[in-house]
Amino acid sequence: MLSADAPLVLLQHGGIDNLSGKTGLAMLRYRHGPIVAVIDPAHAGGDLRAITGIERSVPVVADMAAALVYGPAVAVVGLAPSGGRLPAEMRADVVAALRAGVSLASGLHSRLADDPEFAAVPLAPGQWIWDLRQEPADLEVATARCAQLPCRRLLAVGSDMAVGKMSACLELLAAAQRRGLEARFVGTGQAGILISGQGVALDAVRVDYAGGAVEAAVLAAAQGAGPEALVLVEGQGSLAHPGSTATLPLLRGSQPTDLLLVHRAGQTHVRTRPGAEPVAIPPLPELIAACEALAALGRPDGLRPRVRAIALNTALLEGSAAATEAERLAAATGLPVLDPVRQGADQLLAAVLAAPLAP
Repeated sequence: MLSADAPLVLLQHGGIDNLSGKTGLAMLRYRHGPIVAVIDPAHAGGDLRAITGIERSVPVVADMAAALVYGPAVAVVGLAPSGGRLPAEMRADVVAALRAGVSLASGLHSRLADDPEFAAVPLAPGQWIWDLRQEPADLEVATARCAQLPCRRLLAVGSDMAVGKMSACLELLAAAQRRGLEARFVGTGQAGILISGQGVALDAVRVDYAGGAVEAAVLAAAQGAGPEALVLVEGQGSLAHPGSTATLPLLRGSQPTDLLLVHRAGQTHVRTRPGAEPVAIPPLPELIAACEALAALGRPDGLRPRVRAIALNTALLEGSAAATEAERLAAATGLPVLDPVRQGADQLLAAVLAAPLAP
């Protein structure tokens, strides 16, 4: 529903400078289409580059009335709050957008089209509300059909949630396209779907059908792709996180040929809700072995996918500390370790493409 050239306004209320706004921040970094304004009252009038470090010139305004001056066609909820509910402070701006004829896209768990206050606003012809976090129709149980695809399929797996799996895949996509390679991206979360326009909101799918939903999304994205093509599947969650169930259906559905481990430098425990018992991230060689062992199960081709490299999120470290940590992990795992956002993904891509696909 969201066209590549639609001018957007991002609803970032309180999330322009922290992880709660990761959906909008990802769109600012990776969406090629126009983003005409960002709404965050706490930073209205501020410089987006200085606040976020993202090299994009977009005005930051206080409310929807100020954003409408820039002519948005679609308002996108850029927050990913705990529980997936629309923040109360955002409601007035959503109503203002709808009354102005601006369409609405949301990846929250709460369905905005069903909200009585929003449903009371009559929509103009061509105006819509898109709640993308919905289970697709006509789902089937996975049957390992992706193993028959001729293209290479890389799945990003993480040491925790929200460590940069989508960013790593999109950086690899850009690196592949710069080399003139055929590469495609499968979004599996709200930001990835909003950026690419395709994929499946995995956390909206019943567990029995989750692998099948991934399988269908990968088959759709890979249609017509030959043996030289690379399909990049956005990862979700982590095998190391007690609250995550996403990695297994991603492995089953995509039948990956290669894995990319994504890790936040210096992080030793997964992030859980406040007050929960701490859960340690295992040493990365152990986590890599677990991911590879699971990826080798449930497939008809006998392939044993390997982790080809580590995408290291060094956002919390300065340059020298980031380099030291990358060297330490490279020595511990024997794999290339780079931050694809800071350093580009060319070397990560080279490590993937150089590896033979052998059982």
